[in-house]
Amino acid sequence: MHHDMVLGMAVGAAEFGWMAGGLFAGIIVAIVISKAIGLASLSQAKADARRIREQAESQARTEAEKSRLDGERAILERKERAEKELEQSRGEIREYERRLAKREDLVDRKEETLTLKEQGLSKQSESLRQREERIGQREVESQRILEEQKDKLLKIADLTPNAAKELLLERIEGECRQEAAKVARKIVEDAEHEAKAKAREITLMAVQRYAGEHTSESTVRTVEIPSDDMKGRIIGREGRNIRAIEKATGVDIIVDDTPGVIVVSCFDKIRQAVAVESLNRLIADGRMHPTRIEEVVEKVRSEIGEKIIKAGKDAVLEANLRGLHPKVVEAMGKLHYRTSFGQNVLRHSIEVAFLSQIIADLLGLDGTVARRCGFLHDIGKAMDQEMEGGHPKIGMDFARQYGEKEPVLNAIGGHHADIPSTSFYTPIVMAADAVSSARPGARRESMEKYVQRLTELQDIATGFKGVTEAYAIQAGREVRVMIDAARVGDDEAFLIAHQIAKRVSEEMTFPGEIKVTVLRETRAIEYAR
Repeated sequence: MHHDMVLGMAVGAAEFGWMAGGLFAGIIVAIVISKAIGLASLSQAKADARRIREQAESQARTEAEKSRLDGERAILERKERAEKELEQSRGEIREYERRLAKREDLVDRKEETLTLKEQGLSKQSESLRQREERIGQREVESQRILEEQKDKLLKIADLTPNAAKELLLERIEGECRQEAAKVARKIVEDAEHEAKAKAREITLMAVQRYAGEHTSESTVRTVEIPSDDMKGRIIGREGRNIRAIEKATGVDIIVDDTPGVIVVSCFDKIRQAVAVESLNRLIADGRMHPTRIEEVVEKVRSEIGEKIIKAGKDAVLEANLRGLHPKVVEAMGKLHYRTSFGQNVLRHSIEVAFLSQIIADLLGLDGTVARRCGFLHDIGKAMDQEMEGGHPKIGMDFARQYGEKEPVLNAIGGHHADIPSTSFYTPIVMAADAVSSARPGARRESMEKYVQRLTELQDIATGFKGVTEAYAIQAGREVRVMIDAARVGDDEAFLIAHQIAKRVSEEMTFPGEIKVTVLRETRAIEYAR
């Protein structure tokens, strides 16, 4: 047992010794390796430091070179700017010197001019002084001569000073009378001028207080149609429907390629209104044949007559007039469809009525009477196409027939100076009529000439035997003549056409040519029962 324990301890001591030796050897090896590694790290650090130093020195040299170049560039730029500023300053100095030299030259010239003027003034002053001396001497001499002449005149005329004074006073009195006559003439002229100015002021005030609208009448109106099929129905088979419309209404129907409309042309506004309204009703109704056309036209013509009466009553109400005869009211309504140089005559009459009232009120006259005179002044135009003579006389006779009195009759008959004025209201109406007609846009002379030409063309055609109706169409380039088939044969129709064309050529002046169309129609009508 003891031996085993000793052997075990010996074995343990041997193992411990081997372990201690191994540990010591490991430590020594670690120390050797650590030194080797430290030596290597030190060498690497020195190499890195040397490399970093070399890079820093290179960068420092680069920065220094860059700073040096930037400094040199800045110096060059400053130098260039300084040179430019210096050159600019030198240029300004040269310009200033040039201007200064120019001013010096100008001052020198002015100085020379002033010197010359001073010399001239000195000469003029001396001349004036000498002239004053001569004038003074002449005044003294003149006074002396006047005294001598006065004494000689008194001796020659054997007048005393008192008698001479009386003679002088008579002369002065005559001169004063002449001056007084001049003053009186000037007062009259000033009064006439003030009267004209006052009249102008009254007229302008009347125009300003009544500013009516102006609408120019046209001889052409359009009717809208819903489709081309309706356009064909309006024309009818071989044009019978459109001929029936034109014959019944006396207008010219123009059907062209314009989509959606047909044109109604006529200078008579009543016939045109009848045709347009009839076409609108026929299109809305859809039935289109000659008999239906005549029925619709007759009905519309009757309604237009009612509208004429209504237009007259509305105009009388607007003008605020009382006591007018119904025939007078109807005649005024017809003026709604009458134009004068393109101006609606009824609107013109209402405007003249109010202008006349304003002028009469400003002059202290009866404005109601003036308004009545102005309203009725053109009433003759409602029937002047049916009677001979001018519209002033026709209107005056018509108004007298239906109870109008003076001064209305004189204003109607004398507003164009056809008869002498017997009251102040006639010249007032003349002035108001001129103001209404002369306003810009109120009238067109070409319209009146156009209407007169168409009327003359129709009158020539209706003057032949057998002609029942005649209508000027196509803006006066054609006259369509209806003849009585029972009285005129086919051969005579051609002769009438030739005679009308010949008379138109001889009596009228017109551009281009005028077509004469004579229509002879035989109509057979029978009723099935």
